[in-house]
Amino acid sequence: QVQLVESGGGLVQAGGSLRLSCAASGRSFGSYGLGWFRQTSGKEREFVAAIGGTWSGGITAYADSVKGRFTVCRDNAKEIMYLQMNSLNHDDTGVYYCAESGQVEGAVKRAYQFDYWGQGTQVTVVS
Repeated sequence: QVQLVESGGGLVQAGGSLRLSCAASGRSFGSYGLGWFRQTSGKEREFVAAIGGTWSGGITAYADSVKGRFTVCRDNAKEIMYLQMNSLNHDDTGVYYCAESGQVEGAVKRAYQFDYWGQGTQVTVVS
């Protein structure tokens, strides 16, 4: 059984930075695509960033709203994925979820392509 545990969320001032972590266990971590999504109250879960598995050479993809500000990476030896978030603004507030897909190729971006999800970590950006 795959388990994903996010950490690193919190309260941050606008313009500040946070780094989220997603620790995984349960199957061959390096093989599968991973992703970050976020959700705010009353809205659907939205794609933030994704990173492919080993066969994809770690290809990455980002939502337009975070390009140039967020960076996703993975440490396959430690079985952890990270999301470095810089220049945070109020629109980045939400619960951030990490997810693992069943796909070994590419950086998948759609929620239905992910098999396992973490419990989420809250990020709140204040002025």
